[in-house]
Amino acid sequence: MTTRAEKTQKFQQLHERDGTFVIPNPWDAGSVKLLAALDFEAQATTSAGLAFALGRADGCSTVSRAEALQNAKDIVEATDLPVNADLENGYGHDPVTVAETIRMAADVGLMGGSTEDASGRPDAPIYPMAAAVERVRSAVVAAQELPVKFMVVGRAENFLHGRPDLGDTIQRLQAYEQAGADVLYAPGLTKREDIARVVQSINRPLNVLMGIAGSDLTLADMADLGVRRVSVGSVLSRAALGGFLGAAEEIKATGTFDFASDARPYGDLNAGFGG
Repeated sequence: MTTRAEKTQKFQQLHERDGTFVIPNPWDAGSVKLLAALDFEAQATTSAGLAFALGRADGCSTVSRAEALQNAKDIVEATDLPVNADLENGYGHDPVTVAETIRMAADVGLMGGSTEDASGRPDAPIYPMAAAVERVRSAVVAAQELPVKFMVVGRAENFLHGRPDLGDTIQRLQAYEQAGADVLYAPGLTKREDIARVVQSINRPLNVLMGIAGSDLTLADMADLGVRRVSVGSVLSRAALGGFLGAAEEIKATGTFDFASDARPYGDLNAGFGG
């Protein structure tokens, strides 16, 4: 078993070394085991993947903090790799709750976690700048008080909430950096020139979300742009559920089972889970 100290050191080194690394997003203990077998170097949870696995919609506070942290704990215990968590908005509007979430996340063995500026309120989906910065600062202070290193990710959510304002997004990321965030993240960026501007505007590692429909950027492109970390959010979960639905639709529509020829052999999957 890899120790907490070893995971901490590995996670920091991934962010400090040259080049780009991929941090894929499993949604449960089974999916993280399969990903670990493919020699990825770290993992990250996905709020949407968890919500879908629980039969709920994402993005409307349907998953509690306790459920999210239990899922994260299951994933942490299923792999020797460092795990980062999608902690949404910290499961509360006030900085005190955000700080508490960071401490609880560290307690379940996570190496890092995000604090985003999406409020969850349809009428005002993004927190005002001052409030957003205070929330990140609170997360950073809580992390610094921990006996182990915990990397805080400052997330600017404009592009996921119908506000493709690159200038404001960069200002927010810069403010989160000043507040002490270890990693910066603006999910929804798809244009090479936008990503380049963000990289040039900050001094901390940038995480970019890949697997977005309509974007043809590759991992090699991310490396050329100076992106340090790439995640895929809910796309692996959606790909798995898409295959599931396609197979079920074939059965219902045609009564055939051609999809089975594309299914991974039972023995391969069973071996991946230790069978």
